[in-house]
Amino acid sequence: MENGGGETQKWNFKGNNSLSKASGITVSGVLNSLMKNLNPSDNRQILRLGHGDPSHFPCFYTSPFAEDAVVDALRSRQFNCYSSTAGILPARKAVAEYLSRHLPNKLSPDDIFLTLGCTHAIEVALSVLSNPGANILIPKPGFPYYEAVSANTDLEIRHFNLLPEKGWEVDLDAVGALADENTVAMVIINPGNPCGNVYSYEHLQKVAETAKKLGILVIADEVYEHLTFGKNSFIPMGVFSNIVPVLTLGSISKRWIVPGWRVGWLVTNDFHGVLQKSGLVDSIKDFLNISSDPVTFIQGALPQIFENTNEEFFTKIKQILRQGADSCYEKVKEIPCITCPSKPEGSMFVMVKLDLSVLSDIQDDIDFCMKLAKEENMAILPGSAVGMKNYLRITFAVEPLTLEEGIERIKAFCLRHTK
Repeated sequence: MENGGGETQKWNFKGNNSLSKASGITVSGVLNSLMKNLNPSDNRQILRLGHGDPSHFPCFYTSPFAEDAVVDALRSRQFNCYSSTAGILPARKAVAEYLSRHLPNKLSPDDIFLTLGCTHAIEVALSVLSNPGANILIPKPGFPYYEAVSANTDLEIRHFNLLPEKGWEVDLDAVGALADENTVAMVIINPGNPCGNVYSYEHLQKVAETAKKLGILVIADEVYEHLTFGKNSFIPMGVFSNIVPVLTLGSISKRWIVPGWRVGWLVTNDFHGVLQKSGLVDSIKDFLNISSDPVTFIQGALPQIFENTNEEFFTKIKQILRQGADSCYEKVKEIPCITCPSKPEGSMFVMVKLDLSVLSDIQDDIDFCMKLAKEENMAILPGSAVGMKNYLRITFAVEPLTLEEGIERIKAFCLRHTK
């Protein structure tokens, strides 16, 4: 570039290349890449079966009581101010009361730290645990945002397997083998993303006992809390805080179908005061002082959202998800190159396995999804994005006709590429 005098101007700044790598392993990053492969001449509706956001579909619209709560909070003019860094007291009190309904011990507002959705809670948790040499254990398959955040911290990631033949339970023997004196925490996601599993009380107790033996805390990602429709009910990991300290991460995004409202929480389930004594609670407060806060009027709506949303709304949502899971599980059986290890019992996803041996020109799961996007005008998530090569993650949290059409397109694609 030349300046006005004809000389070449040198600029001292450039983009941060490390962000591209971190972005590329997130769900959004992978799906955005897939969307670039869509055929612009294909006039069929674009089907998005890769992302867990059913809020676009009328059958998944949120409760009118939740909408009214937001309107009332906004019009009250009491919540146009800055939030305190931990969240406004009425909202923290409401979250504490809401979560305590399913815990043996009662949470205090001081145990609650409000965040910009559950992804922000992940950032807080990993950042305060980050010290030179420290490592954290995360599930494979899992939610790739943990890897993306850790890429910009001092935390080393170590993966333990989930066992498809056991309903995606944690391989606890592998956890013990991976941990060392520098291991600080393990992550569990329950109900499961991407697998749709729901852990039993007995399995969660074993997780707690394993973590205690290793001297590490448990990060319990419970953003899909109570979205269960199988044999196991949702059990909060905080039930076992008398065994091991727990950081619970959650939000209203999934249960109320409002991911764009961006309010979540990080909760210290600290029965013996271990997190307080270790300085971790102070580190959380320090991190929030240099972080962003959730929108104040959404916080202001939380007490009314929790109090007024009726059980019929939750029952309806779970029924739609159950029907979607059943339909997806049964229809996948008709596709020759795909098998489903276990029927989903919670969350909004199912993991299915690719049999590449019956396909003629598909190299791996990423190639499958790229060509599927181009040929069928739709997106599903390659398993490599969540740590499972040659698997696929499909969301069933869409309208029934959309799901049916999506499975039919996948079937047509597979038959077209069968040897």
